[in-house]
Order: sequence, then C-alpha cells, then structure tokens
Amino acid sequence: MKLLRQKTIIATAAIASLGGLAIAAVPSQAASPVVSSTSTEVRADLSPRELSKLPLTDRHLTKHERENLAVVLRAYHVAEGDSLDVNAFVNSFTKDGVFNDVVAGQAYQGEALGGVPTYMANLFPDVHRELKSITVNGDVVSIELAIQGTFKGPLQSPAGTVKPTGAKVDVPTADFWYLDNGKVEKFNCYVGYTAMYAQMGVNLDWASAVDPS
Repeated sequence: MKLLRQKTIIATAAIASLGGLAIAAVPSQAASPVVSSTSTEVRADLSPRELSKLPLTDRHLTKHERENLAVVLRAYHVAEGDSLDVNAFVNSFTKDGVFNDVVAGQAYQGEALGGVPTYMANLFPDVHRELKSITVNGDVVSIELAIQGTFKGPLQSPAGTVKPTGAKVDVPTADFWYLDNGKVEKFNCYVGYTAMYAQMGVNLDWASAVDPS
C-alpha cells in the first residue's frame, strides 16, 4: 500500500482519538457471565463458575471486587460490534467520569463517551477483545488484552479515505479501570496504534519525517 505522508504521522493521534479504539468487546466466554444478549441489567456479583472462565491473576476476590469486575465486563459487552449499546456504555461512567485514550493524548467525558465504541464498531464491525490477564485490586481493574476485528469500515485520514481491506487486526492493549461506588470514574486505555495501523495496511512514512522536502 502506498505510504502516507508526514502529515499523516502528525495526525495519527487525531485519527486515534476517536479510536478510543480501546473500547471493544470482551470475548463471549467472558461477557456472558455478566449479562445475556437481551438483558440490560448489571449483575451484582459473579459466581465461582463464572470467575473460573476468566484469566484472573488472583481468584480470591472480595464481593466488592467481584462487583467491580462485573461492571467492567458489562462495559466491554455493550461495546461489542454485535451488541452495541451506546447509552449503556455511557451510563457505566460516573457523572464526571472520563475515558483517557492515553497514547493518542485524548480525553472524553459525558455524551462524548458514546463516540468511542461507535467509532470502533464502524471501523471493525466484528470488534471484540481477547482478555489475556485480569487483576482486580479494590476499586482498580487492570487488564492486558488484544483488540481483534476485521477492517471493514473506511478510515478517514488527513491524506484521504483509507478504504477497508478486510484485513484482520490483533492489537496489543492495556486497560486500567478506576471505579467509585459501582461506576467507572476513570478509564485509562493504552492501545498499540502503530501495530493496529500496520495490520490495516497503513504504514507510517518515516522517510518523510527524516526528510520533509
């Protein structure tokens, strides 16, 4: 694929900002314990059987920690491509809750939170997450994962529209959720954008950065 020019490098964060691309979906085996495909209610707790299906670093969780984990898994579930529920995602946050797309240097609050899962689902309609490791420590839930999906939606860039190629992506990501009284107060997301764009067929034109002329 033809390399994009230097301005694309500079604008990568702008493209990624709507990315909030971190918000995708938890795999079915992890999402199903929290909510069924038709339910809109968050379950107050997770059973030992449900917890056994998750890649927890420590399975000796308090009831409070299990409840916090249920909130996080629910937020992932309603951001899946096939079960997208923007209102439910936004309502997972406190009134002043914030989503920080740390790598892109962008933050979202209020109604703007809804654009995060919507953008990802438009870009990767089958978007989901493969959870690799989950650590729960009180009101903090830390997760190592991979965002997976198929590039079927157009990507808008300063150089023009990148047409979907059907390429598969498997993007290394780390999420840190901070909860307060059953709601997400802060969600810090770290997405491997360089890997993601390369897998989509978009390669940064480093030569242009070295020699602007």
